Amino acid sequence: MARSAPVIASDAPAWQWPADAVILTVPGLHGSGPGHWQTRWEHRFPNWRRVEQADWSTPDLPRWSAQVGEAVHAALAERPPTRTRRPVILVAHSFGCLAALHWTVQTKEAVAAVLLVAPADPDKFGVRDLLPDHALPFPVTLIASRNDPWMPQGSAIDWGARWGAEFIDAGEAGHINADSNLGDWDAGLTVLDRLIGRASAQDTTRDGADWQAQWDVLPSTPYI
Repeated sequence: MARSAPVIASDAPAWQWPADAVILTVPGLHGSGPGHWQTRWEHRFPNWRRVEQADWSTPDLPRWSAQVGEAVHAALAERPPTRTRRPVILVAHSFGCLAALHWTVQTKEAVAAVLLVAPADPDKFGVRDLLPDHALPFPVTLIASRNDPWMPQGSAIDWGARWGAEFIDAGEAGHINADSNLGDWDAGLTVLDRLIGRASAQDTTRDGADWQAQWDVLPSTPYI
């Protein structure tokens, strides 16, 4: 069942993310500027990396998807070698959500979880057939607002159900971008925390099970 999502939360915990995880933000069209929550999160967590695009103004799904893969591989190469595949967490917005999903279904990387915030409507870009049409094998959370100009909330609910995603209602938050005045958007971090907790529980069946022990440092603050 959908939850009503507060746009801004105060008194957020001191977030502690597992050192072994590879966390990347995947912006949408035109990138994410200084006031965007993705940019603010990157400043808050210097170990995170951003997926960059050669052309932020042209939504080419295969090319954007390939850039997700390149960014993941570059981030993995920065870390010390390990016997198990490092889990990858993607934090995506708008058209970046579609690029993230397109990459995840083609890769053998250890994708742990994907957070989809205000995904763009696949039908607007003619990419419906390039996206998964089934539940994904890892936890997914989709946050959508009731007045997003890029995707009617009803369509977001339908796509989320197809992907097996937890759906969260963001209320009247527009495209959940800089214009939404979210600030650091601690409420969104709380959602990400919950998603990571789900990934931790599921990871016991994967070959990266050693990573699970690192999740017990995460805060357990409820979202609502």
